[in-house]
Amino acid sequence: MKKTELISIIFAIVLLVVGVLNIFLVHPVPGIIYIFLAFLYTPQANALLWKRLGSLAPILVKIVLGIIIIMFTLGVSDLGDMIDKL
Repeated sequence: MKKTELISIIFAIVLLVVGVLNIFLVHPVPGIIYIFLAFLYTPQANALLWKRLGSLAPILVKIVLGIIIIMFTLGVSDLGDMIDKL
């Protein structure tokens, strides 16, 4: 397993947890979106993209998308407010 695959899997797990927390604590819609985005970081998604499009999602796109997701989760969403209250 490559280092980038391991980082992608860890980030996918984090997004999956955030998605489940959003479903139960905030609202189902952002939770479902986070779970969908978590799928984009798995190796299976890369295999599907390669099969359908003939190319993979560039690592730079994944990094930028990950930073945007983290900023949105902790800064704008209701889940970030709930974490601050703890």
